[in-house]
Amino acid sequence: MTQTMSIRIDSDAKKGLMDVCKELGITVSAAFNMFATKVAKERRIPFSLEVDPFYSKENMAHITKIIEEIESGKAKLVEHDLIEA
Repeated sequence: MTQTMSIRIDSDAKKGLMDVCKELGITVSAAFNMFATKVAKERRIPFSLEVDPFYSKENMAHITKIIEEIESGKAKLVEHDLIEA
């Protein structure tokens, strides 16, 4: 027996979800059913829920300070030889 369930979702997240489901060849309902089945079976959320350390209070304060220094002309930007892949 199936039942209907309504959820609220951010519009960007919804679009991304719909795009991925389309690429995978499944419906959004199928994706949610897979998610719900896995949660019920494993009795846990099937992915890690963690706070990204990049967004820590200290790091964001440091980044904000650097942005202010750049915008005010206090920061001296120099070229470097670092090669990033």
